[in-house]
Amino acid sequence: MILTLTLNPSVDISYHLDQFKLDTVNRVSQIGKTAGGKGLNVTRVLSELGDEVLASGLLGGELGTFIESQLDSNQIQRNFYHIQGQTRNCIAILHEGQQTEILEQGPTVSTDEATEFKTYLETQLLNRAQVVAMSGSLPKGLETSYYADIVALAAARDIPTIVDSSGASLESVLNAQVKPTVIKPNIDELNQLINLNISEDVHELKVALEQPIFEGIEWIIVSLGSKGAFAKHHHKYYRVNIPTIEVVNPVGSGDSTVAGIASALLHHESDEDLLKKANTLGMLNAQEKQTGHINIAHYDQLYQQIKVVEV
Repeated sequence: MILTLTLNPSVDISYHLDQFKLDTVNRVSQIGKTAGGKGLNVTRVLSELGDEVLASGLLGGELGTFIESQLDSNQIQRNFYHIQGQTRNCIAILHEGQQTEILEQGPTVSTDEATEFKTYLETQLLNRAQVVAMSGSLPKGLETSYYADIVALAAARDIPTIVDSSGASLESVLNAQVKPTVIKPNIDELNQLINLNISEDVHELKVALEQPIFEGIEWIIVSLGSKGAFAKHHHKYYRVNIPTIEVVNPVGSGDSTVAGIASALLHHESDEDLLKKANTLGMLNAQEKQTGHINIAHYDQLYQQIKVVEV
């Protein structure tokens, strides 16, 4: 079973407008509300793929109840820890081919709640997990080392972990004594981590991933957007070439990629199959309007077009 962790989930609200006008009234007829947050996107895709998945994290208030009801309606297993603070809204305004986002910061987690959730993980959740995927930002009140602490708890049980985060929380994970199994930065996040300005050139990417900060991490998968991916597994390097597709909504494609990585780890798939599955799911998400959603009927067609080359 794959355990997904979303520590700062949201209700994602999308407003579709022909035009977005400032300083006046904009009336909306097309509205979408979904259980959001990067980890919940991962969860939905894993469920649609047919893998056993359990969603957990921190929820609070009426919006937290809405998220649980959405997961129930999709027949997704859940086991969240409830906090006093209110789960947030995140608003996306889609207009004229553009997307304007308004993101609430989210609740403040108390010190006691932070400690109790780790205990909850140890006693209620990790004993059921074969892979743990943690995604997204940390809510206010959690130390930047919180993901690193969870990685250590999982590693003590020999459970592989995927960390899809950025900034201080990812740096904390990389600098910790116990390393995650997989990280998945994009090229901008990679440059931020190593304080360089590398391109998508294979030689430059190899040099970047050989930096000491990445020592001890089994898989580093760098997203290159429409150009595919570059990956390092132990001492092997791979370039992933993907076909050109018609993109409907790219939001959530990285989360769908994480779902593919988690699924491949669960099923002990080869390097090539892991990279092909991860990128196939990322592309399938980009072909759909709904974030964190795939049409599995198109899986094989895309999968066969992806080429993984050791470099």
